[in-house]
Amino acid sequence: MGLIKQGKGMILSLLACFLIVVATSCTKFGTTKIGDIVNHPRDYAEKEVSIFGEVTETFSLLVVKYFTVRDGTGEITVITERPLPAKGEKIKITGTVKEAFSMGPTTSLVIVEVRPETPR
Repeated sequence: MGLIKQGKGMILSLLACFLIVVATSCTKFGTTKIGDIVNHPRDYAEKEVSIFGEVTETFSLLVVKYFTVRDGTGEITVITERPLPAKGEKIKITGTVKEAFSMGPTTSLVIVEVRPETPR
């Protein structure tokens, strides 16, 4: 009887650990690596993507708000109409990849964050 109780307890512990790992990694599920976007701009131009990373910088210039996100593979600027996230915050963003400017071989890309739908 004691072995059965120990076995059930171990199974419940393993299940709890598994659920915690799944819950914490869900924010990264279905995201695109920033490095892929930056290194292959033609594949992502005008397409909607989701990224996950850490906010490294925030800026607000009158009517334009933007912030920079880094994920370990690269860094990209996100333009938003929402309140700016805190520097150091881990965040998932969904938006459209746009070319900010191109000069010679240099191309600068941004993600324009999708506005959340307002309930009616």
